[in-house]
Amino acid sequence: MAGSTNQQIATVYLTSKLKQTLVAVLGVTFGISMYVFMNSFMTGVNDIQTDLAFSSLAHIRVYNDGPADNTDLVSKVRPAGTIAFIRSARIIQYTEGIKHSGEILAFLRQQPELTAITPQVNVNVFFRNGANHVNGTLSGVDVENEDKVFHISTYMKEGNWKELKYRSDGVFLGTGLARTLSLKVDDNVNVLTPDGVSKTFKVIGTFETGVTSVDKTKAYLAIGPTRQLLSKNADYVTDIQVNIADFHQATAVAHRIAPVFPYKTESWSESNQQLEAGSRLRDIIAVAVSLTILLVAGFGIYNIMNMTINEKIREIAILKAMGFAGRDITTIFLTLAMVIGVVGGVIGLGLGYTVSVTVNHIPFRIANLEHLPMAYRWQDYLYAFAFGLATTFVAGYLPARKASRIDPVEIIRG
Repeated sequence: MAGSTNQQIATVYLTSKLKQTLVAVLGVTFGISMYVFMNSFMTGVNDIQTDLAFSSLAHIRVYNDGPADNTDLVSKVRPAGTIAFIRSARIIQYTEGIKHSGEILAFLRQQPELTAITPQVNVNVFFRNGANHVNGTLSGVDVENEDKVFHISTYMKEGNWKELKYRSDGVFLGTGLARTLSLKVDDNVNVLTPDGVSKTFKVIGTFETGVTSVDKTKAYLAIGPTRQLLSKNADYVTDIQVNIADFHQATAVAHRIAPVFPYKTESWSESNQQLEAGSRLRDIIAVAVSLTILLVAGFGIYNIMNMTINEKIREIAILKAMGFAGRDITTIFLTLAMVIGVVGGVIGLGLGYTVSVTVNHIPFRIANLEHLPMAYRWQDYLYAFAFGLATTFVAGYLPARKASRIDPVEIIRG
């Protein structure tokens, strides 16, 4: 009975000054909708950045890190201060690429986290077309597995990626590289290796990843013809690229398999720490801005509740004189705050989703993007509603506690 009476009194307070109630609801609505929008937008930006990064970057890379720094060999074999005369110093030939790649590939395929793996033969070359020449990277690839790791077929601008498997004389060029060399499909491009070997290939297609440094310097050739160009055997590879189910676990998996073979095993986050740092900073900014908006909305509710209590102070005193306990007064004003929180929260979730969908359809034509990125995660909506209710509860509890401590005798006497 008392609970029903408290609710009726709270309903009267809510409806007696609709403008004040509406302002409080709008504060919560705005805070929650901005929380949803900011987090959806930042998550969308991070997802796009991740997709772009992994168009040319695997989760884990295995490669030969080259010889150690031997610029001061004397200090390693002689005491400090020893004077040595060395003539015609030369770098001793070291092993290039990865030996026994078949065994390493077989071992990696047994790892439970693995989802895709591909060997590569990468070499720096000169691409030439008449007087135009560009220093770039020729990547010899296993056509099917390369597509499983990098989804390169989705970045094709011209030509069919699978055709590379059957064309030993065919090459795919980045759009920027083709433009610099003034080449189009069916033209010929000359490739010059560091060993002075020159060979001409036919352009059978172009690709565009959206990463300018890749599109302006990279070309793909089937791995067999690449080995022939470099006069290497069928086991020769320079890199093994690995994708796992959860790329956030790449560092842990890389550290676990690294001791098995004598080559550098590096996760994407270790070689590109700026990507992870940028992603985390954007998340922090989004949460900070959103929480600030919610706190501002909370202060608005706090002020409105305080004003309501000051205006209703004589009525509160009369209620207490009639036998209402402090607990009842607290319940009335907390009910008031929570109704504002729930109504504002529900409307805020709908408004946040509407704003996100609208912004998602704004044209934004840069690289491979056609619209502003947006992600729709149920967690963002759940957290927004929970934070909104928590903020309104705190904003309502403090004035409610103040109202429950009012001495009716002092108020009625004036």
